[in-house]
Amino acid sequence: MNILMIANMRSGLGDPGLYDFVRELGEHGAEVTLRFLREDVDLGHLLRDATGYDRVVASGGDGTVSSVVYALRNTGIPVMPYPAGTANLIAHNLNMPTEPVELARLALEGTPVALDIGELDIDNGVGFLMVAGAGFDADLVEKARDLKPIIGEGAYLLAAIQNLQPTMSTFFITLDGTQIVTEGIAVMLVNLARIQFDLSVTHGSDAQDGLLEVVVVKTRSVAGLLPAVWAALLDRLGDHAPRPGLEIHSAREISIRTEPPLPVQADGDLLASRTPISARVLPGAALMVLPADALPRDAYATSE
Repeated sequence: MNILMIANMRSGLGDPGLYDFVRELGEHGAEVTLRFLREDVDLGHLLRDATGYDRVVASGGDGTVSSVVYALRNTGIPVMPYPAGTANLIAHNLNMPTEPVELARLALEGTPVALDIGELDIDNGVGFLMVAGAGFDADLVEKARDLKPIIGEGAYLLAAIQNLQPTMSTFFITLDGTQIVTEGIAVMLVNLARIQFDLSVTHGSDAQDGLLEVVVVKTRSVAGLLPAVWAALLDRLGDHAPRPGLEIHSAREISIRTEPPLPVQADGDLLASRTPISARVLPGAALMVLPADALPRDAYATSE
């Protein structure tokens, strides 16, 4: 098997297990081409001959994985995330193993499965597998950026404590042609729902349904989020509790205008643009190499 590996060594604290992963692949007869993603390197150039490989492995944080998957959207090239970032939420949502040997086995034996991708109309397009958002969540990404290499996921909690009274905004949101007007501290576009600390933003999110969940956070303070956090904890016990303080919709095409304009993030990367933004779902555009327990079994049957 020929494997192209794109490794972002700036993600997280760096992963020494990466070399164990590559060695394990080699011991099983795989030929691995390793290319490093740096700030001054064009990702498209690194993926220029991806069609000549059986698998592409994206090593890094959620932003790296989403960028590689989006660059290879609708190509039929299978991509496997190698979790080497701070939060690794995509890998967590998809029940990816964490040990290098298990990841190598998955790269060689895993089944490709089609998943949806979210797309923002920013620059030439920005893709996301997890969550994009504007407002409070983008502020958290910005404030946590310098702390992540030091305290990991705890950086997001500290960032929230430093912003106890986020900016309240008016949101003008168009959902598949229907406009709503509402208020809150953030609006999130959700494809995979489990975020930091294993909390689920919604309990109806499905990365294969051709829809994005549009979640408006309507509380006026961080303390007001506690009931929603408690409901998310109940979800882990199998009790699909309502999400107080959250207004939830589903749509394929979304446009968002806010007063005042707000910062925007996609899968943990702060973007240069601010609102307004437009977004859409790209149904089944990603082909991901996943473990057997990542999704319901019928998902694998339809993607083979």
